[in-house]
Amino acid sequence: MNFHIITLFPEVLKPYLSTSIMGRAQEGGFVNFKLYNLADYSVKNTRRSDNRPYGGFPGTILAPEPLYNLITEIESKERKLFHKVFLTPRGKLLTQEVLESFSSREEKDMIIICGHYEGIDQRIIDLFHVEEISIGEYVLSSGELSSLVFIDGVVRLIPGVISPESLAEESYSKALDGKKEYPHYTRPEVFQGLRVPEELTSGNHKKIEEWKKKNLL
Repeated sequence: MNFHIITLFPEVLKPYLSTSIMGRAQEGGFVNFKLYNLADYSVKNTRRSDNRPYGGFPGTILAPEPLYNLITEIESKERKLFHKVFLTPRGKLLTQEVLESFSSREEKDMIIICGHYEGIDQRIIDLFHVEEISIGEYVLSSGELSSLVFIDGVVRLIPGVISPESLAEESYSKALDGKKEYPHYTRPEVFQGLRVPEELTSGNHKKIEEWKKKNLL
C-alpha cells in the first residue's frame, strides 16, 4: 500500500513513520510512505500555501492552487487516480470498521492531505471527491497528528504487518463481540500490594475465559 502524504511539516511525520511497526512495515515492503512538502508548490514561489478566507472569517486556510497542482502532479506521474482522504472534524467518525475497510481495499494507493490553520479550500474537496474523516469530536492545531492516527490504524491491519494472533483478540475484534479489551497483567504477581486476579494465575482455562468475558467493556 502506498501513502502519498501532503503536508507542510514532513519533519513531523518522518520519525513516526520510520519507527516501530510503521518502520518495520515499510522495511518489509508492506507499505511505502511518500512525503510531499506543500510549501514547495506555493503560489509564485512565495513559500506561502495559505490565504485569508472569504466572508471575513478569522485565520487562514490552505489555498487551492498548491494543493491542486500537487495532487494533479502525483496522479500524472503515477498515471492513475488515487483515493483521497482529508482528516477534519467535519468528516465521518473514524472507527475500527472504517480502518478495516481501508486496509482491505483493492486500490492500494491513496493521497492523505494534512490540513493546517482553518483547513483547506472546499473546492479541492469538491473537485477531487476527497473523503473527509474525523478522529474525534475535538480540534487539533494541524492535520499531521490525525493523519498519523489514520495511517497507523490502517497499516497495522494490513495482512503480515502484525501477527494474526495479536489482531484476533483485541479491542473491537469479532472475537470480543466488538467490545473493548479486558485488563492485562504481567510479572510480578504482587506489585505495590496489588495482586494479579487469581483467575489468571489459576491455570484453569474455563475460569480465565469467564474472567475475560466479565471484564470486557
